[in-house]
Amino acid sequence: MSGPMSPQSGSSVPSEHETVGAYALGILDDAEATAFEAHLAGCEWCAQQLDELAGMEPMLAALADLPGSGSTPAIGESLSARPSPRIVEKLVDEVAEKRAQKRRRSFYMIAAAAALIIAGPLAAVAVNSGSGGGGQVTASSAQTTFEAMPDKTSATDPSSQISATIGMAQKDWGTQAVLQLKNAKGPLKCSLVLVAKNGQRVTMSSWSVPNWGYGIPNGKTPESKKPLYIGGAAAFKPNEIDHFEVVTFEGKKLVQVPA
Repeated sequence: MSGPMSPQSGSSVPSEHETVGAYALGILDDAEATAFEAHLAGCEWCAQQLDELAGMEPMLAALADLPGSGSTPAIGESLSARPSPRIVEKLVDEVAEKRAQKRRRSFYMIAAAAALIIAGPLAAVAVNSGSGGGGQVTASSAQTTFEAMPDKTSATDPSSQISATIGMAQKDWGTQAVLQLKNAKGPLKCSLVLVAKNGQRVTMSSWSVPNWGYGIPNGKTPESKKPLYIGGAAAFKPNEIDHFEVVTFEGKKLVQVPA
């Protein structure tokens, strides 16, 4: 079902539509307000506009000082003064622009959230118990994405001996990242954490390391010798990121990778 239609530009606009701003500001007399309320009961467009304009009454006190608003009302009459249609129109346009800005911010937040959802299949872990009880990480899409990323940084922790490489790609909504993890011995539950230059920490993804591990050079099975590829996303741009951390659920840092 489509949303409420706004009056078409250049068409003959009913006077009731023009009244929505004045009604929101509380400057209609009783007869005008009653007539508009009757119209409002069946007009979705005006109902939507009224919702967006709600809370503007306090602005009336400043209208008398605006150019073109006419003579200055006496003290105590500000809230009953009728601003010119041009001023009402200006207020309506201002609210509409602020509403549009809010929608644009919401769009970028939704895009970043969608990226996290997309990252899931890139890092899908499918455990296939066979005769040997082994499992296999099927992350070919994440690996392909990782290999195509030109911007990569690596580090090996001297204590845990875990090696990690982060591939990054800048997006309109922030940063897409893919982690390649080696020499990770399980069992572990881990997270990839982004640490921004402003100190904020964002968990980009999380996973479990089974007993056989990932990227083990002398692993007993082919699966355990393969690195793990995990996808993630965040709203920070690459130049806003200080470093990445692979940490356990208990808070132990396994490896830190510079951005």
